[in-house]
Amino acid sequence: MTYADSVVGTEAADIKRLGNAFCHAKLLLAACELGLFADLAEKGPAAESQIQERLGLHSRGCRDFLNALVLLGLLTKEDGRYGNSAITAKYLVPGGPTYSGGFLHRSDRVLYPAWGNLGEALRTGRPQVPAAHSDGFERMLRDPEQLAQYLGMMDSVNGLLAPHLATAFDWRSHDVLVDVGGARGNLAAQLVRAHPHLSAWVFDLPVMETPLRQHVESLVPPGRIQFRGGNFFLDPLPKGDVLVLGHVLHNWSPEERRLLVKKAFTATRPGGALLIYDAMLDENPVDLARVLVSLNMLLVTPSGSEYTVRECQQWLAEAGFLEISNCALGSADTLVIGRKPA
Repeated sequence: MTYADSVVGTEAADIKRLGNAFCHAKLLLAACELGLFADLAEKGPAAESQIQERLGLHSRGCRDFLNALVLLGLLTKEDGRYGNSAITAKYLVPGGPTYSGGFLHRSDRVLYPAWGNLGEALRTGRPQVPAAHSDGFERMLRDPEQLAQYLGMMDSVNGLLAPHLATAFDWRSHDVLVDVGGARGNLAAQLVRAHPHLSAWVFDLPVMETPLRQHVESLVPPGRIQFRGGNFFLDPLPKGDVLVLGHVLHNWSPEERRLLVKKAFTATRPGGALLIYDAMLDENPVDLARVLVSLNMLLVTPSGSEYTVRECQQWLAEAGFLEISNCALGSADTLVIGRKPA
């Protein structure tokens, strides 16, 4: 059964609804951009005129915008006053442990425009965002506003995965974690908090050092997380008992993935392990969300895509890892674990 069969059926109206699904997405993204959910969380349910004044919205379209969000299940409406729905309060209000808005803000700025050029990407195989070209990613990170958006996205994604990773692997016999491409250390901090015997290194581009120190100082005691800046294709990785490559390999070509896994093997201490997670694909894909993530990689990276569990296991075996296993990590990712011989 296909997505069309199971979700939208075959009626013309359903096909039209699918073709206009971008409208639903933009309603959500615009609400996040305008700060609507944060405003209602702080000040409580409000009438249309109050929301219009507080957010600086024009009278034309405001009522339709709010009612559309009600029909999407993102707002409630009682006695003419709009408030956040339960799912919005859980996932779309900044500051909460399950906040997903960081990813949505970045999607609005990067992915939404890029998907408008999907046809061009499919014809040429080339990414559709400036940051994917030459040194564009590092130039993007030097822009404070774009850096903040990027880090917010990373935090909102790995923050949801951290509790799953904390229990999916037996950390008790390992002391030093190395998060390769760990941004400002949010994942490492969550794992260290869950397992107080751990200390961690975060390896990423040098521009991440200051954001990391600012971010982790309120999360873990001093000295528990250290930073090393560099390029993971050119520089050696810090040595550790457990290395993590989370949402990293899908950014690169198969040849580059093999190189990173081999470097991780060198940096993993005997008896340690490598943990890799991504939205890995089934041999016969059944999860549309994972296929969409793979298409995201087409649009925003020069050579990235998702890959199968079998391919990942093969890279680990080629590098020398043994006892290779895999399991689900949350609802959208797969974790592959390889052990380095003692």
